[in-house]
Amino acid sequence: MNKIIQTVPNFSEGCDKQIIEQIVDCFRAKDGVKLLDYSSDADHNRFVATVIGEPQAVKNAVIEAIGKATELIDLKKHNGQHPRMGAADVVPFIPIKNVTEEEAIALSKEVAQAVAERYNLPVFLYEKSASALHRENLASVRKGEFEGLPEKMKQPEWQPDFGQSVPHPTAGAVAIGVRMPLIAYNVNLGTNDLEIAKAISQKVRHIGGGLHYCKAMGVALEERGIVQVSMNLTNYTKTAIYQAQEMIRIEANRYGVPIVGAEIIGLVPMEALAESAAYYLGIENFSMDKVLENYL
Repeated sequence: MNKIIQTVPNFSEGCDKQIIEQIVDCFRAKDGVKLLDYSSDADHNRFVATVIGEPQAVKNAVIEAIGKATELIDLKKHNGQHPRMGAADVVPFIPIKNVTEEEAIALSKEVAQAVAERYNLPVFLYEKSASALHRENLASVRKGEFEGLPEKMKQPEWQPDFGQSVPHPTAGAVAIGVRMPLIAYNVNLGTNDLEIAKAISQKVRHIGGGLHYCKAMGVALEERGIVQVSMNLTNYTKTAIYQAQEMIRIEANRYGVPIVGAEIIGLVPMEALAESAAYYLGIENFSMDKVLENYL
């Protein structure tokens, strides 16, 4: 019985193609590992890889990639729009086939212990792997970012789960844990006013009274001269892409600002796209039974 697990590691480099390729190479030509996708963004200064495979093979590849990121990325020289606390910033594991949540959590802890020991890298467990309630939310773990880690880690409640109690001098710390599939969905606005994107993000995200299972922030896409509402939809079965899109459209109307595009970072479950297609097409009584690929 084949076991398949997915990982979607986020690394704090979106500009230097040579560094990106060296890290991605850790997932290439490895038995039991398949690199599905990777994409980078210069404004966020970050790249995301999507990898699936057999648990032990994926584990070994991830450990190697975190080591390469620790070697090549210097956060003291890093600037970007996206929050980050580590060179390898966050490494989620998602059970896909014949892998229980408990098995995935055990694997995440094995990776955490290995990178802490090999690379002198502090590790915080988050989401399903978290050792305490206040560590479940990635935003809480990452609050203060790389620059705030030295003071944060002096607090007893923010000692790492694995590794030294001070940040790595250039690679910071890494968050590792098990979660359900997450959709990184960004909506671009036809304005260069970052305050508008921030205001809309505040209305859309759950912590601001908006959509459940939605995290959002305003980002300036300086190369394009526009701004973006950058979101993580942490449970697409409860908060759909179309709901986030339409709420942003409603809020953008306050400012007379149009939506000029959107993007998905990494891969997305077919069900999430099908639900949004059904909404915009007005399909009645829609279910995944109507999708041909569901039978392949």
